[in-house]
Amino acid sequence: MRILFDARFTRIDQHDGISRYGASLIAAVADRAEVAMLISDRRQLNLLPDLPSVLVNSPLSPRELFVAQLINGLRPDVVVCPMQTMGSWGRNYPLVLTLHDLIYYQNPQPPGFLPLPVRALWRLYHLAYWPQRLLLNRADVVATISHTTRRLMAEHRLTRRPVRIVGNAPQATIDVRPESTEPGRDLLYMGSFMPYKNVEAIMAGMRGLDGYTLHLLSRITAARRSELERLIPPGQQVVFHNGVSDELYQELLRSATALVTLSRAEGYGLPIIEAMAVGTPVIAADTAISREVGGDAALYVDPDRPDQFTAAVRTLASPNRWHSASRAGRVQAGNYSWDQSAEQLMAAAAIATVEYAGRTAWRRWTGRR
Repeated sequence: MRILFDARFTRIDQHDGISRYGASLIAAVADRAEVAMLISDRRQLNLLPDLPSVLVNSPLSPRELFVAQLINGLRPDVVVCPMQTMGSWGRNYPLVLTLHDLIYYQNPQPPGFLPLPVRALWRLYHLAYWPQRLLLNRADVVATISHTTRRLMAEHRLTRRPVRIVGNAPQATIDVRPESTEPGRDLLYMGSFMPYKNVEAIMAGMRGLDGYTLHLLSRITAARRSELERLIPPGQQVVFHNGVSDELYQELLRSATALVTLSRAEGYGLPIIEAMAVGTPVIAADTAISREVGGDAALYVDPDRPDQFTAAVRTLASPNRWHSASRAGRVQAGNYSWDQSAEQLMAAAAIATVEYAGRTAWRRWTGRR
């Protein structure tokens, strides 16, 4: 099978969640099929596997409306996009689109890196579900990364197409920390600083955690940093890293007391499983998606109760409790792998070819009628 993978959502400096998902999936699928990639910037190749690539327009360009005309000439057996916004008008190939989450319907603030006109359209797009339905119903199969998102898609009747799980997974090169490791005094947060991420609750929960240091690892704007700095409890230690390399991220994970996330909404929550794969305990908001990913291994707290977060950290000060959480996390992380995700995608691609062939035959038959 010749799979053309839309890699235009790959970053040019360091991965974000979508970028890492796409690059990891491409690498795993390349062991099972003939894979080529669509890119929009040659610098993206630095973060992608060494595979054939085709340079085309940005997915944010107006020319995206006609990208299918170019792809038709490449004659792929199936096209896979790790997002749902790929142009599909006039396509002559099976198509798998991906919907990661429905976060922005309840939290409409768009990502800050998008151009201003795109941010305006983003808000309009998320005012109702019908634009999403139009996009998803133009695919042959819709992939999503969690059963939680799949359930929400069914609840809001977002598509008539088959919906398949193509899961996320931790990096294949993660080094597990030795079981003899003693818990440190560092707490890690990896994620954006959008309002729904609820970083304010983590800040409030630092009150009373003397001797601990909270590390905020992701990039942050100067304005947002100023907002959060004002919330640091007196005497508590908070470090703004403003972005870290994969190597430093792994180093910090291997020495931390816990990874913390009190986000009210996620499509998956990759940092949870990344920390567990290393053997670092996780303190997470008690939400459906956290429960799905973290299983029985994470320590769950009410995201609106910073005092519960504080208490969970103190619980991990016990070496026995910390080691039991570490062991449980490694077991839970074993349920996720890119090999498994690649098999899921191959199954989705096979279904897409059948669906496409059936609809093509129907259109031809009804045309003759």
